[in-house]
Amino acid sequence: MNIILLLFVSTLLNISVEAEVISGTVTDENNRPLPGVNITVEGTNTVTQTNFDGKYTIKAEEGDKLVFSYIGYKTAKIKVGDKKVIDVALKPDFTALEEQIVVTGIQNSQLRIRGVATHLPPQRESYNQIEENIFKSTNTTPLSTFSIDVDKASYSNVRRMINNGQKVHKDAVKIEEMLNYFNYDYAQPAGEHPFAIHTAVAETPWNSDTRLVKIALQGKTIPLDDVPASNLVFLLDVSGSMNSQNKLPLLKSAFKLLTAQLREEDKVAIVVYAGAAGVVLPSTKGSDKKAIFEAIDNLSAGGSTAGGEGIELAYKIAQENFIENGNNRVILATDGDFNVGASSDRAMGELIEEKRDTGIFLTALGFGMGNYQDSKLETLAQKGNGNHAYIDTMQEAKRVLGTEFGGTIYTIAKDVKIQVEFNPAKVQAYRLIGYENRLLNNEDFNDDKKDAGELGSGHTVTALYEIIPAGVNSKYLKDIDDLKYSDRKIKSSSEELLTVKFRYQKPEGSKSILITKSLKDEVEPMDADFKFASAVALFGMQLRESEFTNNAPESLVISLADAGRGEDPEGYRAEFIRLVKTVNTGQTMNEE
Repeated sequence: MNIILLLFVSTLLNISVEAEVISGTVTDENNRPLPGVNITVEGTNTVTQTNFDGKYTIKAEEGDKLVFSYIGYKTAKIKVGDKKVIDVALKPDFTALEEQIVVTGIQNSQLRIRGVATHLPPQRESYNQIEENIFKSTNTTPLSTFSIDVDKASYSNVRRMINNGQKVHKDAVKIEEMLNYFNYDYAQPAGEHPFAIHTAVAETPWNSDTRLVKIALQGKTIPLDDVPASNLVFLLDVSGSMNSQNKLPLLKSAFKLLTAQLREEDKVAIVVYAGAAGVVLPSTKGSDKKAIFEAIDNLSAGGSTAGGEGIELAYKIAQENFIENGNNRVILATDGDFNVGASSDRAMGELIEEKRDTGIFLTALGFGMGNYQDSKLETLAQKGNGNHAYIDTMQEAKRVLGTEFGGTIYTIAKDVKIQVEFNPAKVQAYRLIGYENRLLNNEDFNDDKKDAGELGSGHTVTALYEIIPAGVNSKYLKDIDDLKYSDRKIKSSSEELLTVKFRYQKPEGSKSILITKSLKDEVEPMDADFKFASAVALFGMQLRESEFTNNAPESLVISLADAGRGEDPEGYRAEFIRLVKTVNTGQTMNEE
């Protein structure tokens, strides 16, 4: 009998406890959700992150400890009991904040981290100055010409500022990049061209005297298996300015994520730069992930920033391993703080322009805060036939280098330009919302040597024009004297509102292809995507304190975004609504 009992007890002890799915929400001290919180089962490799609503799920056994860690907050450890839902409120860690946020400059500045005011010197972040587009008369200026922009850095950077409770820098708000951060339900191209064109006109939500025109492109989505072999060079900044948690450690994790998607036919080299530049990994097959991971793991930060020298070396390595008809690209990751060698925005731009004709494209990824040099990375991306993203969390890294990996590294059309001609019989004046840093001279449209933006696999581009219809009195209309040597006769009584022309080149080509499309003067109700895009544009205008908001209330942004939220499977639109509410709450708190 004792033997049977011992066998029974032994059997019970050897039964493994089955892991259960634990879920919950992580919030800050003000009960606001925290996205990007790392949750680890202590002593294991099981890890996850909270989504944009602060929610998480993870498998753990009873008795395990869940470790919740987030920059600027005290780490929390919670023992798993019989409850399957574990909600956690993290508390600010002021000591950690002092260690992790290093900025220099004039004294007496204030930074609000999740509602807690902390006195810090102002940041030395750098942004190109933006002069907001104004209304232009169609009688004197009927043409509007600009380069497309698929960069998304501004939105994630603005999100970082809002999540940290900072006042958003006006020139950090690039409305076109905020618009193009989001995916829209535009139909894929069906014809010979690599993108489909979508246009619409509706009443402007914030001004009954104007109308809103949408011009959108949907790039063809190329399955990763069909993408040509890639020759990549990771150009990684390991200078002293990268020595903080949201820079080099985040960079390492992000590039491991990218590496995991490489195929055997792909190859990657790693160039680093600090006081000098060097090769830490020669061109290696994408299937040899162990060697690539080890090279990334061994990176450490220190020294000054010889960015120019690093770029020269990266392009040299890319050229040596060039794949004909392949995808040749340098992927730069930095906070943009160049301070040795070529360092000014102009010098860096000229250096990249020299490399542009090699057939090697550029992706510029920004990391960190405090000395983030957005202006330099924007210049590099624009001059180098590339794109620019800002990675503030691992979740954003998963989006840029995971979900949207194909669009980030593979170009389907280059030098894409848009030129709109407005019909003066229908339109008195127009204003392009955003794209201030992408404007082109009208003559540039037909000049195939004039650089413009690149469109990646699956990318969408959305541009909005606010127009004042003919015959409408508007406070935004400015008087212009009659012309002495010419008249302003309208040549056509067409019912067309505008004609839009597109030029693009194939990635390996040098001669542009022209597409033309007209839009009739037919106002229709906004669909969900149009409503959401208008909400993003209005929010950007409010952050920039634009004179063209027509004093629209913040509640209008939320109502438009709510109406345009749609299915939102990944939660990005829901996160946008939360950010708008956070800004409004913060403004109210500051006023009080």
